[in-house]
Amino acid sequence: QVQVVQSGGGLVQPGGSLTLSCTASGSIFRIVGMDWYRQAPGKERELVASIASGGITNYADSVKGRFTISRDNAKDTVYLKMNHLKPEDTAVYYCNAKPQLVPRGESSLYWGQGTQVTVSS
Repeated sequence: QVQVVQSGGGLVQPGGSLTLSCTASGSIFRIVGMDWYRQAPGKERELVASIASGGITNYADSVKGRFTISRDNAKDTVYLKMNHLKPEDTAVYYCNAKPQLVPRGESSLYWGQGTQVTVSS
């Protein structure tokens, strides 16, 4: 069965750094892209960064220049390096792996469990 497992997160001071990682396994379809989302209390879930298998990246304006997304395609692992963190970055961060095809009834399995990032002094 498909599993998407995240690690990292925690408490960090403003201006600090943190790196999240996420690994997808068990998919019968090739993972062609991986995304990071976040959801802060009372706010909608937003796309933070995305990366395609070819290396093309995209970032939300709010994190551009501070966050870096990268991946190891051979391991179906994606990373999110977060620098110069701000209190407004506080949220639950979710990893989403995108396969060539989404198996029926398994779309939810391509999401990580979520990890809390708290930026506070």
